[in-house]
Amino acid sequence: MGDDRAANSSADAEQLAQRYRSLVEHAPDGICVHDGRRLVYVNPATVRLLAAHDAGELVGEPLTRFVHPRSIPAMLDRMSRLDTEGSASDRTEMTLLRLDGETVQVETVSVRTPWFDRLAYQVVIHDLTAQRAAEAGQRLAEQHFTTVVSQLEEGVVVIDRDGRIESANPAAVRIFGAGAHDGDLTGYTIGELPMELLDANAQPLAPSRHPIARTLATGETITGYVFGVDRADGQRRWLSGSSRLLNPDDPESSAVSSFADITEFRASRRQLEYQATHDSLTGLANRSLILSQLASALATSEDLPVSTVLFIDLDGFKAINDSLGHAIGDTVLQIVAQRLQRALRGDDLVGRLGGDEFLVLLSGATRRFDVDALVERLRATTAEPIVARGHRIEIKASIGVTALDSDDHRTPEAVLHDADLAMYRAKTTGQASGLRPNNTHAS
Repeated sequence: MGDDRAANSSADAEQLAQRYRSLVEHAPDGICVHDGRRLVYVNPATVRLLAAHDAGELVGEPLTRFVHPRSIPAMLDRMSRLDTEGSASDRTEMTLLRLDGETVQVETVSVRTPWFDRLAYQVVIHDLTAQRAAEAGQRLAEQHFTTVVSQLEEGVVVIDRDGRIESANPAAVRIFGAGAHDGDLTGYTIGELPMELLDANAQPLAPSRHPIARTLATGETITGYVFGVDRADGQRRWLSGSSRLLNPDDPESSAVSSFADITEFRASRRQLEYQATHDSLTGLANRSLILSQLASALATSEDLPVSTVLFIDLDGFKAINDSLGHAIGDTVLQIVAQRLQRALRGDDLVGRLGGDEFLVLLSGATRRFDVDALVERLRATTAEPIVARGHRIEIKASIGVTALDSDDHRTPEAVLHDADLAMYRAKTTGQASGLRPNNTHAS
């Protein structure tokens, strides 16, 4: 019985040894054994790693033949510390010399292990070539990315979960005007920078309400929002931005905000909008804007925001153009426009329909005698002499009046037509003339 157990135990040990040998032979990492001076075993992976044709080119050779001189001192130091069976070194990087003269970076672990009748060193060798290539590729990509981002005209800022800036490209520093931080915004929150955030309506915007705060809180990508910054140097810059997580698959990811400076574009657009709605000569509302405002007033179902429309025509203006020239005529129109604006309330709107015709929209409820008094004031201020390029010019205005009712169903063009008719009545009588929606009378 005892002999059977011994035989079984020996068979089990041999089977285990065979499995170990098979594992070592097929391992992807190099495995070798040396006695401190020479190699005594190498597996196929080590043969490939050291560019040998077979194990015979390596076994029996001095260990130092395959180790780069700069790695030998550290290797010997590690070997001296492995003085007991089973002791192992830490993972260590070193440089090996291949038979073809090339070098290879590896990571090794050495274990003091029995080898036949003595202790030897078993070394597991992991080739770092692929890892180093990947790391080099990543560094190159990061360098390329950093170079590209640093050259962008668009600002790019990365903000961590605590709201602090992890990185900012030069364009962001330039746009923020953050010179007080010597161009390095890292570690600061937006609220600590020398600027104030504004929303699209130029109202103060708390950093906690900025879209990037929502991106950090919800992971949502937000694009196309407009915000402003009032900088320490007194400049206001308008920005169009987008915010997204740096790594959408990581809920703890930092967020990246990119933004373009649209200050000049916004100013240009506002200028174009102004030019599209205002008369270029006088700066008053043009025909399009004033009829649009009148249409909005007529469309409201509540109290009318406009109560009365005045149509103003300058008597004898054509004679001024014909006798004194259009330059003086333009000066007269500009002065009359300024006088009309000064004579009206801030909520009233005055516009130039074209030529010497002006239209006034009186806001709020107005009483008839108040309108009559206003008409007389406008006629009086218009009649004051105008001195233009040495010429003393006196001009009068004919003013037609039409009132609006809360149930007024006229179109803006119809209201304009009625006010025009009232103006011609005034021109023939020399006084202001009024038209009501449902009846007509002269003032």
